[in-house]
Amino acid sequence: MGYYSEKLSGQRLRLCYELAPPRVRRYLEAEIAFVLRFVRPSCRVLELGCGYGRVLGRLLDRAAAVLGIDTSLDSLQLARAELGGRCRLAAMDAVALALADGTFDLVICVQNGIAAFGVDKRRLIEEAIRVTRPGGTVLFSSYSEKFWDERLEWFGIQAAHGLVGELDLEATGDGVIVCKDGFRAETVSPDGFRSLLTGYTAPRIIEVDGSSLFCEVTVS
Repeated sequence: MGYYSEKLSGQRLRLCYELAPPRVRRYLEAEIAFVLRFVRPSCRVLELGCGYGRVLGRLLDRAAAVLGIDTSLDSLQLARAELGGRCRLAAMDAVALALADGTFDLVICVQNGIAAFGVDKRRLIEEAIRVTRPGGTVLFSSYSEKFWDERLEWFGIQAAHGLVGELDLEATGDGVIVCKDGFRAETVSPDGFRSLLTGYTAPRIIEVDGSSLFCEVTVS
């Protein structure tokens, strides 16, 4: 998660979302709406890569307990200020969670975190499953192929405002956005999710809003 910890955190990260065009805002809202379908009043929820608390704030009134983790201290500080101490926050690596087995009813990692974190995807999934109770749910999201043009436009806006590097259009394509400062934004396909979950209960793959691709895992 180095890029997000060092270059795209805190207020800079929030600005990325504030600059989102209408279609991207719809995508972001559709992701949250989908996640909220899984939240019950008794739920203990963990968000991996919570950033400045954009999603956490929507979970607080729905769940019994919420924990957000991130590697960026700037983002966590902003989340603490934004949420007023209403949920737990911790600086933690999502592939090495300092949390007990079976602690949570729902673990979420949205907005393409599975690719954006830049970590071992299989290990990320294994850790999410480990800390989820039997019968609980793990949700990862990536981008739908249908959302390519809108996604590329959004990155172009971020680049124009100096939030990410200039787009390398020659290297960009096939679902991968590359910036000249070394930033690389990949995605995970349905087959990619299924391959990553080999050995686990078969995931449910759901396309949401023609923009998100969710991988739902029920922990056994």
